[in-house]
Amino acid sequence: MKRYFLTICAILFFVVSFAAPKAKYVFYFIGDGMGVNQVNVTEAYLSAVNGEIGARHLLLTQFPVVSMATTFSKSSPVTDSAASGTALASGTKTYNGAIGVDNDTLPVYSVAVAAKKAGKKVGVITSVSVDHATPASFYAHQSYRKKYYEIAAEIPTAGFDFYAGSGFVSPALNYSKDEMENIEDTLSRGGYLVLHGLDEYRAHAADKAPKVLIQAEGADQHSLPYSIDRKEGDITLAQLTKCAIEQLTRDNKNGFFLMAEGGKIDWAAHHNDPATMVGEVIDMNEAVKVAYEFYRQHPDETLIVISADHETGGLALARNNVYNLNLEKLSSQKCSQEKLSDAITRLGKDKGDSIKYSDIQDLLKREMGFWDTVELTWEQEKMLRDAYEKSFVQNKKRKEKQMYAQTELVAKAAMKVMSQAAGLDWSTGGHTAGYVPVYAVGVGQTKFSGLLDNALLPQLIMQIAGYRK
Repeated sequence: MKRYFLTICAILFFVVSFAAPKAKYVFYFIGDGMGVNQVNVTEAYLSAVNGEIGARHLLLTQFPVVSMATTFSKSSPVTDSAASGTALASGTKTYNGAIGVDNDTLPVYSVAVAAKKAGKKVGVITSVSVDHATPASFYAHQSYRKKYYEIAAEIPTAGFDFYAGSGFVSPALNYSKDEMENIEDTLSRGGYLVLHGLDEYRAHAADKAPKVLIQAEGADQHSLPYSIDRKEGDITLAQLTKCAIEQLTRDNKNGFFLMAEGGKIDWAAHHNDPATMVGEVIDMNEAVKVAYEFYRQHPDETLIVISADHETGGLALARNNVYNLNLEKLSSQKCSQEKLSDAITRLGKDKGDSIKYSDIQDLLKREMGFWDTVELTWEQEKMLRDAYEKSFVQNKKRKEKQMYAQTELVAKAAMKVMSQAAGLDWSTGGHTAGYVPVYAVGVGQTKFSGLLDNALLPQLIMQIAGYRK
């Protein structure tokens, strides 16, 4: 009787498992540097600029499943984007700096590779370079994240159907410049159409060859522009998401897997630049809207999962024991720290030794709203003037190296002043070990409930989609 009961249970389990719907279409969004507070500040900002106290919700926070994940790597409680990217891609914990390899530098294979083996079309898109740590973790296997040339050269080996981002970073660690082939030639020989800009993409959208879409020639290869700096004609992550869906659904009845990274949330947070960071979270949410519209058309076949590789900046929503925020002041900022730094550099070149503090004030009033919509304390004014004195009067030091830029001291001070004015504080210019959010909607969404670890996310996706490594 007992054996009969166990047999029936086994049969029922098999039937239920077999009958469970599989995710035919999978979207996997990664907000680089997007901790819980990056999302919290963004929603509170959207409320503040409408004269409210509270939170105007992003689409992603309204998904039916909202949870959190840990991010530690094999080598440190505080991960970098390579180790966390590898965990999010393959389900394997590894050391900081590793791309698609385990702690012994042996290759580990991503959920994207598993999707390709399962007959799905696969896309990898990002707002930074295609060979950057997070996207690279889905297709490459290198011992160190800065082997950009070696990483990009693996694109044809992975054989995915669509890649998109700003371009490619050129340095290589294993080759001299004479030995390095132009990476676009490598991709072309691998059967890929390398398309520069949306106009060129549209002209070749119907071509059956796999594609790599990057910015138009002459644009910055390292990243798409921050949303706060965007000009008409600049490519957005939402546009890349639309292009990816178009390519992955063309002549395809088997479904697809798409990884999309909002890569510059992290960059802005490294610079402790809150207004720019908020703009990048909103920008990724716009890309999520594109995926969600697809989900609405295929609700019984689609899974959308959103998470982050780590938190950046140690962002806090309050400072100096003051129970208040003034996030509406962030709307006065008109450009990123990077562009502000460039403007200060140009001003210094134009004015030379005759540059005055009043010249700096005029620039900061125009680009940051200081002394106009953003009132400054005596201490904040002193911070700006000290940076000016050090840079332009004493000529001791003009710029400071940060994670993704050489920044004018005045521009760095301006970001600190803006953070203070908004009521925000930062504990670091690097990463932290804070929890990151997880959002899910669609087939199998409930599996993402509870406190998770980042390495579990790709394993759950493979289970729900029916992929096998």
